[in-house]
Amino acid sequence: MAEAALEEVWQDREIKFDQQPQLLKLRKGEFQIDSINSVEDTKGNNGERGILIVTNLRLIWTSAKSARTNLSIGFNNVSSVNIRQVNSKLRGNSQALFVMTRFNSTRFEFIFTNLVKNSPRLFTTVQAVFRSYETTKLYRDLKLRGAIIRDKELVMLPNEQVYEKISGIWNLSSDQGNLGTFIITNVRTVWFAVLAENFNVSIPYLQMKSINVRNSKFGQALVIETTAASGGYILGFRADPVEHLEEVYTQIHNLWKIFSVTPIFGVEYTLEEKQGDAKESFVPRVEDDVQIMEGDDIEPCLLYQPDGEKEIDREPVYSPELGLAIERLKEGTTLSSLWGIV
Repeated sequence: MAEAALEEVWQDREIKFDQQPQLLKLRKGEFQIDSINSVEDTKGNNGERGILIVTNLRLIWTSAKSARTNLSIGFNNVSSVNIRQVNSKLRGNSQALFVMTRFNSTRFEFIFTNLVKNSPRLFTTVQAVFRSYETTKLYRDLKLRGAIIRDKELVMLPNEQVYEKISGIWNLSSDQGNLGTFIITNVRTVWFAVLAENFNVSIPYLQMKSINVRNSKFGQALVIETTAASGGYILGFRADPVEHLEEVYTQIHNLWKIFSVTPIFGVEYTLEEKQGDAKESFVPRVEDDVQIMEGDDIEPCLLYQPDGEKEIDREPVYSPELGLAIERLKEGTTLSSLWGIV
């Protein structure tokens, strides 16, 4: 039985706050696309300068003051990326990047302000990488009954290579089974039915938990178990003739092992050549050799909830009703409504 060939991938699936710096190191298959100095975390640490690293799986923001103040935002949690006006303690009124997310049924809002004037890299890079992530999900997500087969041929992904196409493979999801074809590539295993090519399944190696051959009511069967993140499916297949089963198992298992060493997540983005701006040049951070003691501070995740009592500071405006300067009210809010009893 072959199991757990691939280290669990959480980097694009989770949002983490204030982690130990070593936990933010890039995993296998993850690579840095851009590193932008002088970026303020305007939502949770307004007035604090930091470094934003954009990888093919997530955004990592680290405070320049303390490496222990950080964010890791997986792209799978991101619902939208927009540019809006914001009031920054370091730059005043300026445009900022708003990243809306959802993780474990909780919504979070992140706001990043580039403190270097006339530099659009923060906006262009993050938006382009997020768009690339959204359009390459077949590399990472299990897909049932997708538009992946056309005229009995696989609709190929960029950089995908087909290693084997094997007919006479029965899908054992029903009592009588369905005859179909296996297509084995460098990033996934695909099965589709001979009589209805839209009856298919695409199983990325990223989502395989175990592969083995075992007895079933149909005889010897290849069993692929998928990860909990992909639905925890147990998929059974039988080869006809049965002698081909061991060969199919060996082929898929070997490619799964190779993939686990050098995983391909599918996200591609070529960064345009940077301007020779000293302010934007990347300076590697030196981690502080200190032990962090936990205090009684507010839970970091509460700072990023979009519907909290307090968002970021807004610019002061004169209130003729009160005869003094107040913070500009949210859109649709009036002074009388703030004093009204629900």
